[in-house]
Amino acid sequence: MPCSTDVAACSRYLGRLFAARPEIAAEIAAKIDAPVTATEMRGWLATEALTDDSIKPALRRLKQRAYARVAARDLGGRAHLAEVTECMSSIAEIAIETALAVLRDALTARYGVPRNGQGEEQKLIVVGMGKLGGRELNVSSDIDLIFVYPEDGDTDGAKSISNFEFFTRLGKQLIAAIGEITGDGQVFRVDMRLRPNGDSGPLVCSFDMLENYFITQGREWERYAWIKARPLSGGRLDELEKIRRPFVFRKYLDFGTINAMRDLHAQIRREVARKDMATNIKLGPGGIREIEFIAQVFQLIRGGRDPALQIKPTLQVLSLLAERGQLDIDTVLELTAAYDFLRRLEHRLQYLDDAQTQNLPDSAEDQQTIARAMGFANFEALATELDDHRQNVSRHFEAVFADPNEDNHALDVVWHGGEDDHRAGEFSRLGYRDPGAAITRLDAIRGGVRYQQMSEATRSKFDALVPRVIEAAAATPAPDAALSRILDLLEAVSRRAAYLALLLQYPQALRQVASIAGSSSWAAEYLRLHPVLLDELLDARLLEVAPDWPVFRTQLDAQLDAAEPDTERQMDLMREAHHAQVFRLLAQDIAGLLTVERLADHLSELADIMLDLAIRYAWKKLLKRHRDEPRFAVVSYGKLGGKELGYASDLDLIFLFDDDHPDAAATYAKLATRLNTWLSSQTAAGQLFETDLRLRPNGDSGLMVVSLESFRQYQLESAWVWEHQALTRARFSAGDAAIGAHFEKIRCEILCKGRDLASLREEVRGMRQKMYEAHAGKSELFDLKHDPGGLIDVEFMVQYLVLGHSAGHYELTANKGNIALLKLAAEAGLIPGGLADQVRDAYRDYRRLQHGLRLNNLPARVEAGPIADRIEAVRALWNHVFGD
Repeated sequence: MPCSTDVAACSRYLGRLFAARPEIAAEIAAKIDAPVTATEMRGWLATEALTDDSIKPALRRLKQRAYARVAARDLGGRAHLAEVTECMSSIAEIAIETALAVLRDALTARYGVPRNGQGEEQKLIVVGMGKLGGRELNVSSDIDLIFVYPEDGDTDGAKSISNFEFFTRLGKQLIAAIGEITGDGQVFRVDMRLRPNGDSGPLVCSFDMLENYFITQGREWERYAWIKARPLSGGRLDELEKIRRPFVFRKYLDFGTINAMRDLHAQIRREVARKDMATNIKLGPGGIREIEFIAQVFQLIRGGRDPALQIKPTLQVLSLLAERGQLDIDTVLELTAAYDFLRRLEHRLQYLDDAQTQNLPDSAEDQQTIARAMGFANFEALATELDDHRQNVSRHFEAVFADPNEDNHALDVVWHGGEDDHRAGEFSRLGYRDPGAAITRLDAIRGGVRYQQMSEATRSKFDALVPRVIEAAAATPAPDAALSRILDLLEAVSRRAAYLALLLQYPQALRQVASIAGSSSWAAEYLRLHPVLLDELLDARLLEVAPDWPVFRTQLDAQLDAAEPDTERQMDLMREAHHAQVFRLLAQDIAGLLTVERLADHLSELADIMLDLAIRYAWKKLLKRHRDEPRFAVVSYGKLGGKELGYASDLDLIFLFDDDHPDAAATYAKLATRLNTWLSSQTAAGQLFETDLRLRPNGDSGLMVVSLESFRQYQLESAWVWEHQALTRARFSAGDAAIGAHFEKIRCEILCKGRDLASLREEVRGMRQKMYEAHAGKSELFDLKHDPGGLIDVEFMVQYLVLGHSAGHYELTANKGNIALLKLAAEAGLIPGGLADQVRDAYRDYRRLQHGLRLNNLPARVEAGPIADRIEAVRALWNHVFGD
């Protein structure tokens, strides 16, 4: 059991403190069940008469009281790790806050208030780094600080000095107040070496100095250090954050940081080995530092694109990585358990003599004391569990940081040049059909300007990657196509070394790229246009998890809200999120996990979500709004209207409103225009959708947005038959649901109008003939969409049946898609059931074939022979319906 009966037996320091200050022992005995709070500590200081002379002993007494109680609670099994680290962090913050106020007042009385050129008061910002920044301070920690102030200037006193000199004096006095060893000990050791230029740099720096340092000299390890930076005092902190954030968190995925972190850790490991510190539970193999490195490398890689990862506490980061699928849950559970164990052990090592140590003791007596404090019967049992945790940490660390490319690759000679016969032989051995074309392409890249202009570091990554690309492409069914398409991708991203680093660091991602590129030229081009999607390949759930659209919408909505009022960032966020989801569906599609129908359902629901969010945030941008929520809706036609959306389908849309406010028409016209911009404009992140608004009343000459009543009137009095045909595949997609319901009533009213069947038949046949003549090709192949017996014939038959018979068969008004409507028509006795089933199968097959061809950017034409029975079935039903 922990040392619950006699905490002094587990801590020589506490034994000495209790002997010197028995009142502390008495206070602990009375309050052992209550955690130490920041309010309580401030209350202790409020009873002191604090001056620049009395501040040191007061702060040391504060530290002793708070430390003793939290240590007693911890050793007695009453405090969990979070309470201990929070208490220690609060001690440091309160000590800094109190000392700073007292010392500043004394300096101000002598020199005046520091001000900038505009006369504005300037304050010292004390930045807590490391564990203090993360509120994870250990029980015998030093504190890493950096001193920053906003602007240069001078104090306004009779004896004026520069702001730089004022804050330098204040900083030195603060360090002494906290860190100087007096008869009462010290509050914390203070380490200032993380400041710009370290010990050789000035003690304080202005915002301009800090920003210039980050831009011109900031190193990779400093990015790591500044992750946890947290201001503890001062003002204008938003400005400081704008300097810190872009230095630490890159705008794009930053996989190159893995190499830097790997090198930093190797340097630490060498130092540990040199000093024979294998028993160091922080810096040694499988120690605390490796857990922190795992968490923080993901922060550096992804924090710029995922602001949620910019949090500071290690365990919270690990938990978030599990939620994001960046680490699997078992890994995070093992790392979390190890972190808790190692940090509690670290504290017990430090409780012995209040020493900043993480080394296991050598003496048998101390070993037994530590074991008892950890709840073990003996040190051997403690060591066994410790070894288990350290082995787990090392295993996970190696999985994240191991360099998969340490050795030269067998195909290096194929890339770097050599005898063409040998290279051709290697390509043939790997299964390439045209080795000559592959060799020519590689030589063209190596001799090209883009390759020659690469930096040495980027070229090194490129050189290491190409042989692995050749190998990965060879493992696909179409090596030549896969290689060509991946090389297109590599050339496109060659200036972005982070993408090259990603593919080098994660061979499984490269294999996925090869599989996707070999299967689909459209997918390869999509990846080339949006290389940020390479990151999606690292999610082990890519091919396993079906989209959860409500969760996706909620998360994207939160991101958009957080980006207010930055319109450009919001538009990019929508595009990035849409591209990521499309790519996930694409990967599942290529893997054969989705039917064409299911894929279309997903793409249609995704489009609806994007439309709805675009309405919401475009509305917020209007300067003149007469209501909080717009009475506005988007109605979709065509592919989206029929929930048959494909990857590259444009959106056929109309905009409706139902609002009697005098400014409604003008306001919603502005909203419609802005919404169309949100959807169709090109930004740095690409385009969301191509839109087509010509199906609105009166087409291109009509208003961008119309009222519900105007829409109804137009449909009843002015619309052409082809517009009513289009209405059979129209539905409410986004916006005000009440308008959507009203639209559906109007739609059903129009579809149920009584019509002369002979006249309708001629109208539909005439429109079909015009479409055929407009798209008639000269190919001997069968056009799946436009040729007689193809997709358009099926769609026109369904539209005719809906328009001609909904008055007597209301169920036909349901927008359920062509396959379901053919079944309903057969059940209503309008067409033969057996023939309807054959045509439904034909429609499915046509869509599947069309989809497969589009994935490789091929025309939707096939040999007619293998599908002759499908063509015949469609033609037979056409003859039955139209009498041709």
